Amino acid sequence: MPFTELNVREIIEKEKSNSPEFAKAWEDSRTEYKLLAELVQLRKEQKMTQKELAQLTGNKQQVISRIEKRENSPTLKTFCGLLNTLGYDLQIVKRVNR
Repeated sequence: MPFTELNVREIIEKEKSNSPEFAKAWEDSRTEYKLLAELVQLRKEQKMTQKELAQLTGNKQQVISRIEKRENSPTLKTFCGLLNTLGYDLQIVKRVNR
């Protein structure tokens, strides 16, 4: 059976336009995705390994790996602890209307 080529972006855009619930869930997940990507970038900029970050925060390296691969969503406490260890704080700012 041959493979069928899919345009994932097109499918997502179609679903977003057809379902306000899907659109909201998609946008909510993008925020989490971006925050986790920034966390990884900060860790790498400091030339810190996952193992080092885990040791400093009292976690296992596997926990850090699963968070960074988006296999597990960290609790707010865990996320803030990771940021704090890297020398950063999480702040809430008013969103500019799109």
